[in-house]
Amino acid sequence: MRIEAPAKLNLCLFLGPRREDGLHSLCSLFEPLALADLIEVRPGEAAAGGAVPDEVVCAAVEGDNLAAEALAALRACGWQHPPLRVEIAKRIPVAAGLGGGSADAAAILRFARDRNESAEWAPDLEEIAAELGADVPSQLVPALSLVQGAGERVERLPEPAPHAVVLLSGGGGLSTAEVFAEADRLGLGRGAAELDELADRLRAAAGAASSPISYAALLANDLEPAARSLRPEIGDALDGLREAGAPLALLTGSGPTAFGLFPDLAAAEAAAARLDRDDAIVCEAGRAPRAT
Repeated sequence: MRIEAPAKLNLCLFLGPRREDGLHSLCSLFEPLALADLIEVRPGEAAAGGAVPDEVVCAAVEGDNLAAEALAALRACGWQHPPLRVEIAKRIPVAAGLGGGSADAAAILRFARDRNESAEWAPDLEEIAAELGADVPSQLVPALSLVQGAGERVERLPEPAPHAVVLLSGGGGLSTAEVFAEADRLGLGRGAAELDELADRLRAAAGAASSPISYAALLANDLEPAARSLRPEIGDALDGLREAGAPLALLTGSGPTAFGLFPDLAAAEAAAARLDRDDAIVCEAGRAPRAT
């Protein structure tokens, strides 16, 4: 089976207080992108001695892989599917704030849900997803979503009108932990009451099923000053997107990827041509690819 694991875009990110568990409360709108990792799932191959373990192969990611952790978590809660070989072709830039690892893990959880043949096996996939990482729960059903808490509270919203994005990844490699630490150092963030008010406003704006461009004035990323402090060239990327005609240009997540929203693919492609940058990626937004 071939599965596409779509990247997620933070249309906004409002930073709230630090919680008792050390994580920050957040309020964000996530939407899926046509940009996606390609995952092929096949029967496992026998190793020496006849054992057939699960295997996850991803040449672009060294060390631990979140998709492998998702498989291990499924086995630990009793999933009895025959062993698998999972091959991941990375299309989503690594460590770019686009949720590539989380998308891969969520795709494995969706596969397990869809291929479950046991009436007795009914795990809480949302709980497993939350244990794997803050961005995984929202990717179980890739769709425009209002995300709150530390990522575990996910509310699906109506599919938006068609639009497109230009992504400038800047080479990736910006640590999420470092960005949040810098945000704390800079004293960034909002109170819990303001976060709740913003959630209500986002829900109402996105609920009209319009393009996010129509409510661009509401969208912001509170982590942008921290990310720019660590990676000043993010400011150049944002300025370039605005000069190229983006109605909205922001940082996605903790960065370092900057994005510009455009009304359609043609406008996004024209802007990317004006930017003339090797790291520019153009894709449709708001609708997730489907498994084949």
